[in-house]
Amino acid sequence: MANKENNKIEKNHGLKVVDFFCSGGGMSSGMQNAGIKVIAGIDYDINCKETYEANIEGAKFIHADAFDYTEQELEQELNLQRNDDDLILIGCSPCQFWSIINTDRQKSSKSKSLLNEFRRFVEYFNPGYVIVENVPGVLRRKEESGLDNFIEWLNQQGYRVHCNIHNVKEYGVPQNRKRLTLIANRISDIELEPVKHKGEKLTVYDVIGEHNGFPKVDAGHKDSSDFMHTVAGLKQINIDRLNLTEKDGGDRMAYVKDEGLAPKCHKDDLLNFKDTYGRMWWHRQSPTITTKFFSISNGRFAHPEENRAISLREGAVLQTFSKDYIFKTTSIANTARMIGNAVPPKYATSIAKSIIKNHLNAI
Repeated sequence: MANKENNKIEKNHGLKVVDFFCSGGGMSSGMQNAGIKVIAGIDYDINCKETYEANIEGAKFIHADAFDYTEQELEQELNLQRNDDDLILIGCSPCQFWSIINTDRQKSSKSKSLLNEFRRFVEYFNPGYVIVENVPGVLRRKEESGLDNFIEWLNQQGYRVHCNIHNVKEYGVPQNRKRLTLIANRISDIELEPVKHKGEKLTVYDVIGEHNGFPKVDAGHKDSSDFMHTVAGLKQINIDRLNLTEKDGGDRMAYVKDEGLAPKCHKDDLLNFKDTYGRMWWHRQSPTITTKFFSISNGRFAHPEENRAISLREGAVLQTFSKDYIFKTTSIANTARMIGNAVPPKYATSIAKSIIKNHLNAI
């Protein structure tokens, strides 16, 4: 929750957010932590409702599909005003289609049009600020994604637009994660950028491990408390692999030539997929926390020392969710999907700080 100082700022600036494609609330949480009032989150996945409402204070969860929901329905439901300088519309749409990670393009093809659906609401409400966050692939294919036309329209409407790729490790997130970020501002003539973190970049060691309140556990450990230090199970062959894997950044090279341990597709391969089954390094940022971070076969998601994948809560804090953020989910896979798809809250806060400063200088 926002601290007393931030609450004071909130009363002064009057900014408020509607968060489209809000999922479990990563972006909303970061905005809230900066002292911006979150009015509502919108998502087609009803499974996000309990998590969102448990963490985003006073916000309404609107269960709606962007392809069917209308601008007038949103206007009526939230009593929104058009041309409101204090309004921030955020659109962090699901990004499977544009991701470099192999996905089923046919299943995710609908997601490539979500930016255009979000644009309808921006055109109708003409808010003071617009935020879009997504994978870099949207920028690389900006004509096909609709980003090019959206930026051109924003410019024509008098918005000053920042659109670039940022690595969240520069913004207080202990993770190597590159994201497209668009911030459009029609309140001033300033191009707004996320506010960088001051000081040393955070690493894995700064947020997980026994010294950070994460007790040692085995693969398959179940934590029924809200802390959710829950770990996926492992077959014995994977435990044997981790036993041979060097601690603090080791990889499958330890058994790459072993007939019994090396996966057939990786045997004797010294060059490719070295992160698969690998351990994180203590004193580096983690790799991108994906929706499959609970599985060591899907990347460098093994604990730096323990013979297991990182836990759900460890993945969450690497995404900069607070330790007391409550995930109301029903399975490891569902929780990991919500965490991996999220905008890291600290990165969202860095965006919010830029907007708050601009708004206070303009009013």
